[in-house]
Amino acid sequence: MEKKLSQMKYEEEGIVKRISEGLKDKIAGMGIREGKEIKMMTKQPIKGPVVVAVDRANTSIGLGLADKIIVEVGK
Repeated sequence: MEKKLSQMKYEEEGIVKRISEGLKDKIAGMGIREGKEIKMMTKQPIKGPVVVAVDRANTSIGLGLADKIIVEVGK
């Protein structure tokens, strides 16, 4: 099942499937690229950032950006 990164639940894991075109270069430095495994670590309340793990490193990403990343979750 595909969902936005911002919709993932705590400790849910998935594979990054699509990233909005204008966003790809901006977040590539964070290690977030199509085909990468990603895990939701924490979500801050009231439109705060989300913290995800990619390649065993945690990174914070704004909720607006997380809305533009599509992840395949579940087996």
